[in-house]
Amino acid sequence: MPSLLNAVVLVTGANGGIGTQFVDAALARGAAKVYASARTPRQWDDPRVVPLPLDVTDAESIAAAVAAASDVSVVINNAGGLPPTASLLDITEDQLRQNMEINFFAPVLMARAFTPLLASANNAVLIDIHSVASWYAGAGIYSASKAAIWSATNSLRLELAPLGIHVTGVHMGYVDTAMAAHTDDAKMAPVDLVTAVLDAVENDEFEVVADALSAQVKAGLAAPIEALYPELFAADGGR
Repeated sequence: MPSLLNAVVLVTGANGGIGTQFVDAALARGAAKVYASARTPRQWDDPRVVPLPLDVTDAESIAAAVAAASDVSVVINNAGGLPPTASLLDITEDQLRQNMEINFFAPVLMARAFTPLLASANNAVLIDIHSVASWYAGAGIYSASKAAIWSATNSLRLELAPLGIHVTGVHMGYVDTAMAAHTDDAKMAPVDLVTAVLDAVENDEFEVVADALSAQVKAGLAAPIEALYPELFAADGGR
C-alpha cells in the first residue's frame, strides 16, 4: 500500500493554492523530499523542499526535470490552466491548442517521461488532477481537455499497474484558489481536497470523487443525456 513516509514527491504547479498544499501535506506525512516545480519556482523555508524549474508544456524542460529529480517516487500532475472563455465557438484556435497542451498533453508527457524512474521506485504513485469538468461539458475546451486526461489516466492506470505504479485520478468542483476567484459558487478548501487525495492514495484507491457536486455528476452519467443537461429542452423550445 503506497505511503508518503520517506517518499520523494514531485508536484507540478507548486506555486498555486492546491500545489502549495500538496507540498505542505506531503511533508507533514513524512516525505523525505519534495520537488516543488513551477515555471518560476519560489523559495521555501523547509530544506526538504527543492525548488525545480519546470515548464510542463516544454519537452526539454521535462527532460531536465527527470534528470534533476532522478530519485522521485511520487509524481503529482497538478498544473493546469483555464481558457479565456467557456465557448468552443468564440475561442481562438491557438487558445484551443494551448489549453489541450497544459491540461492534456503535459500530464501525459510527464507520465511517459517519469515512468522509468517510478518503475524502479518503491511505493510509486502517479496522481492526476482532473475536475468535475471531466464529466460535465459546461466549460468548453476546459471540459474537453479534462475529459481527455481522465480517459488517459484510465489507460495509464492499466499500463502502469504491471510496473508497480499506482495511479490515482482526482475529480472535484471549485476549489478556493486564484483559479476559482471568478465565481461565488461553493468552493472546497485546498487542505480538504489534498487531505482527501493523500488519504485515498495511502488507502490504495484509484479514484477520488472529492465533493458532493462531483459525486452527483458522476451518478448522472448513467442517465439519459437530457437529464444531465436539462437546458437542452429550453434551448430547442422544449420539443
